Amino acid sequence: MDARLRDSLKGLDLRAEIERLRKERNAVILAHYYQTPELQDLADFVGDSLELSRKAAETNADVIAFCGVRFMAEVAKILSPQKTVILPDMEAGCSLEDSCPPDEFGAFRAAHPDHISLTYINCSAAVKAHSDIIVTSSSAEKIINALPKEQKILFAPDKHLGAWLAKKTGREMLLWDGTCIVHEAFSETELLKLKVQYPDAPVAAHPECPAHILDHADMIGSTSAILKFALESPSEIIIVATEPHIIHQMEKQAPHKTFIGAPGADGKCSCNMCPYMALNTVEKLYLALRDLKPELTVPEDLRVRALLPLNRMLAIASGAATDLTPAQTMPPVTGD
Repeated sequence: MDARLRDSLKGLDLRAEIERLRKERNAVILAHYYQTPELQDLADFVGDSLELSRKAAETNADVIAFCGVRFMAEVAKILSPQKTVILPDMEAGCSLEDSCPPDEFGAFRAAHPDHISLTYINCSAAVKAHSDIIVTSSSAEKIINALPKEQKILFAPDKHLGAWLAKKTGREMLLWDGTCIVHEAFSETELLKLKVQYPDAPVAAHPECPAHILDHADMIGSTSAILKFALESPSEIIIVATEPHIIHQMEKQAPHKTFIGAPGADGKCSCNMCPYMALNTVEKLYLALRDLKPELTVPEDLRVRALLPLNRMLAIASGAATDLTPAQTMPPVTGD
């Protein structure tokens, strides 16, 4: 945001203006757990990406303001094509999405036609459209266990999540070489120092962390699962190995406990804050609601193709699906 635009917002009560625009636009505001506390506190719903998109789809809102990253807003549009989806900053991307270009993934998929493609939701709509089944960190294990033992599996884009799932399920999987820069930043040495300092504090970690971090975790799970564990654990001190803004929700709901972010290589947590999530601000949310832009759009043919593996995940996770074979006849995807 340039200085002139920032100056034009001086004197505005941005919270009041956002509340006014929320009503005028009939908007629902979503904030991922990794957003700043200010944005979380402004949101109608705070949560994981798919959970937020499903909640927004159930509302009668005309506008979805998604405080998160681009692939999350895409999922919201895929599930709610009739709603206008805005993102405070369209540059809010994702290192996992960037690590898996659609054309390269399509070629990788085509080179292994006997593999079923399980794709983590942290990817572009075009990569979703190349996939058989989308998974989340909370649904992936159940979906893998539902597949026939003889079925070969291709997993993308997060190699650490894939390796953890392979270890948990005992299934051999062909892994795409992608990672999350936030979860890669945790230092094993600094984590061990913290464990010595707080020997009774359990470590809760996201499975996007490398194995050398997960090896020291007492609990491994999705962001929502980490929050649940932190709130329900009898321990008064919890060490948290994921993006540290989740701690805001922990402190709000359990103010009597102490939550410590796992450190990065410098012994601090600053390097573990997602730089993409940080692009969204209260000022940009106000402008997005005021101008209804940046607007996130997904071409209808791509949206329909990306919706298929998302619906397949939901069906398998609920036990309703019977077809667990690769989608061999999927048409080619153009654009992203």
